[in-house]
Amino acid sequence: MREGTPVFRSRTTAWLLLVPTLVILVIFLYYPAAQSFVLSMYRSNLILGTRKFIGLDNFRELFTGLLAPMYRQVVLQSIVFSAAVVILGLAISMAFAMLANQKVTGARFYRLLLIWPFALSPAIAGTIFSFLFNPQVGAVNHFLRMTLGIAPRWLDNPILAFSLVVGAAIWKELGYNIVFYLAALQNIPGELNEAAAIDGANAWQRFRSVTLPLLSPMTFFLVFTNVAYAFFEVFGLIDILTKGGPVGPSALHLDNAGLTTTMIYRMYQDGFGGTGSLGFAGAQGVVLLFLVAGITVLQFRYGGRNVHYGGGS
Repeated sequence: MREGTPVFRSRTTAWLLLVPTLVILVIFLYYPAAQSFVLSMYRSNLILGTRKFIGLDNFRELFTGLLAPMYRQVVLQSIVFSAAVVILGLAISMAFAMLANQKVTGARFYRLLLIWPFALSPAIAGTIFSFLFNPQVGAVNHFLRMTLGIAPRWLDNPILAFSLVVGAAIWKELGYNIVFYLAALQNIPGELNEAAAIDGANAWQRFRSVTLPLLSPMTFFLVFTNVAYAFFEVFGLIDILTKGGPVGPSALHLDNAGLTTTMIYRMYQDGFGGTGSLGFAGAQGVVLLFLVAGITVLQFRYGGRNVHYGGGS
């Protein structure tokens, strides 16, 4: 096929091939998003079955009402949680991917062990961590008793609980990140590192000046996917491990909500918890959507400047 020759001679054929994808997007993405916008304008109660148009009152309640301090804490916790999962998760994944990329006996087996956590659902991952960190019978506390004589109550201490959920979220996404980093590492020409070594660069200098810049396109992609994961897909982990608790120290004004309550989990609590306030939960969903969209725009606008494509030629 000559360059510039259209793949499809008729636009109708191209649109027909896109129809299945467009139908799925409309049913499972665009329509629910539009319904969330509509729902946010109503005072809607799941339990009572009532619905009344109130305009922007749900948003006013979020930012200026009695629940505003609680919601500000939840937003801040979500941002801190997301930053921890993305930064620590990508750093650990890159380190493991570089180790797994070494030419050693049994490398395929080691890679499989690193990747398999991604195959687990968030609920299963949360259950595994709840057993491992059980204060009485958990393997982690058993080891700590034997070595250090301590047995922390991981899910009762707010800081420990927050750290545990962050660790579980990183572990769950580790395999996904490693797969992509491994693919990127295997596409880096070996001659570049060899030339740097001949020039006298040590291992750290080769990583900083050669490997890291060539991994930047993959890192740019993984930052976006991990941000979406940290904001939207950790519900199962939180629900199994902490139910959004425990409440943090009042001295730091962290006593308005549980320390592990993120925006997505707060939506569930308000929409399907005791109050059943679907309109209020819908308003939170709109805020979450715009927050993640804003982070994505900033990432593409400023993060893309440090992305280096090519380098192999």
